[in-house]
Amino acid sequence: MPDGWAQVAARKPHFVIFGENHGTEEAPKFVGDIACALAAKGEHVLVAVEHDSSQNAAFQAAWSLEQSQFEAALRVAGWKDREDGVTSEAMFHLLVRLHSLKDAGGSISIVAFNGARDEAQHERFKALPGQGPHEAAQAENIREVSQRHRYDHVLVLVGNLHARKHEVERGGFTFKPMAMLLAPPDEIVTLNMVAAKGTSWNCMLKPGHKPQAGKPIMADAIECGVHAYSGDGNLQRLPFISLKPVAGIVPGDNYDGFYWLGNIHGSRPAVPKS
Repeated sequence: MPDGWAQVAARKPHFVIFGENHGTEEAPKFVGDIACALAAKGEHVLVAVEHDSSQNAAFQAAWSLEQSQFEAALRVAGWKDREDGVTSEAMFHLLVRLHSLKDAGGSISIVAFNGARDEAQHERFKALPGQGPHEAAQAENIREVSQRHRYDHVLVLVGNLHARKHEVERGGFTFKPMAMLLAPPDEIVTLNMVAAKGTSWNCMLKPGHKPQAGKPIMADAIECGVHAYSGDGNLQRLPFISLKPVAGIVPGDNYDGFYWLGNIHGSRPAVPKS
């Protein structure tokens, strides 16, 4: 368990949200370390990952298989042709690691929660402003699965915009991110990823391309690959969590705290684009 987890545990949250910059080796490993440590203590853990909710049935079917069959079944569950860092090798290894512990008797479950799972859910939230429908669907998908069994902890790994505690203004709209819709504030601790210099695999606008207001960004304007990460600080420490200010890290009120990863490394897609 990383240093600082005791600060989180003292608040007794049901949901711990880890906001990440997609496409690193370190963020999925960090969440995996915590999930495995909790399960090793006999606690019941649900790990929520930002994969398409329409693929959750396929995730659950793969989860029920023996370890020898799990990897092959997981690879065909929505991993192909997605290059934004969510379907990274590190994410794949996280799920393989959790499944292995589950097979060894650990009480670990998973859920793919991203986006509307069906037309009915889409219709229910479509009137929300901006990105609100997407955020509301994320929150509902996690919350509903978390209520089906008695989980001691629900660990959510998600892009850090969705993990914010305050409303977001984007594209002329103001909307509530997933973390504000998931549960009452006293049931949640939300953490932002901070790291030293390194790289991450993500999709960015190509150099020189300037988006135009009101026009969609076309696929040929996007470049997916390993990109430099400028870093958030220069702490000479092993990975840890803090809910308190730390010298060298700029504080912010969008999260309850942060988790420090040190130097980070880009993680390529687990299933290369065809």
